[in-house]
Amino acid sequence: MKMDEVIEQINFLYKKSQNEGLTEEEKIKQKELRQIYIDSIKRNFKAQLDGIKRVPSNEKLN
Repeated sequence: MKMDEVIEQINFLYKKSQNEGLTEEEKIKQKELRQIYIDSIKRNFKAQLDGIKRVPSNEKLN
């Protein structure tokens, strides 16, 4: 599932929960989708951090 689809479904379920409420199955699906989103953010952030290389400086900063 593409991240755009995950976000779209999260938003749909949120709006539905505000208007009419969710069934237990929908609450479980919402929780799963949110976890997929969070895991993706963590994975992307870790990849960015792993790509950072420390460059030692020979000059002292004042």
